Amino acid sequence: MLATQTVLNSPITTGPFGEFVDRILHLGAARTSAYVCCANVHMVVEAHRDPSFRKVLAEADLVTPDGGPVASVAGWRGGHPQERVAGMDLVPALLEEAARRGQSVYFYGTTDDVLEAIVARAKRELPTLRLVGTCAPPFRALTAEEEAAHVAAINAADPDLLFVALGCPRQERWMAAHRGQIKACMLGVGQAFLVYAGLEQRLPVWARRLWLEWAYRLWLEPRRLWKRYLVTNSRFLFLLARTSLAKG
Repeated sequence: MLATQTVLNSPITTGPFGEFVDRILHLGAARTSAYVCCANVHMVVEAHRDPSFRKVLAEADLVTPDGGPVASVAGWRGGHPQERVAGMDLVPALLEEAARRGQSVYFYGTTDDVLEAIVARAKRELPTLRLVGTCAPPFRALTAEEEAAHVAAINAADPDLLFVALGCPRQERWMAAHRGQIKACMLGVGQAFLVYAGLEQRLPVWARRLWLEWAYRLWLEPRRLWKRYLVTNSRFLFLLARTSLAKG
């Protein structure tokens, strides 16, 4: 049974990994125009800072505990351990189960090269998967005509699941803005595209359990990510301590 716990002031869905997979596929099959966010520390701190982004998370159908610290705090709030439900793990699990159930998928975001690598792996490992389309939008704001054309193409392909990789918080805002327009379950999974495509390596499981993925990514992209990880992680700890003391 999936429940919800508050981390800072964001709702985080909790429960077993397998139940997330099942719930997401049910949302896709229902064609109710749902969306799912995968929340790490950066996302939770951004939601705390920005009320409009907080609303995006509050209105999501599911907000998975993507990051180790977020999962740990959500589990602590709920009184039992909570495993991570990371986008990087959800993507392969959902694709495998979608292939088994005969459900269809579409990939939106990143680049043509990444999408080609994703398609190649999916066809190789999951030959029965119904992969109904991909689209790599330009790295700029789309015109209204372009946006309408993309939405029309996605709906014409009629996927159960739409995987979205536009970067945080852009992908989450995009999904929220297109609820009611796109008839699929949208999932903001960002970096998971690169990992599934085999273009970026993940740390071993033992290192992930020690919350070291942020350090690995910082090492890979120090100029782009130093502020996000060093400043944002510190702010998360400060806000968490302040919230706990206020409640105590």
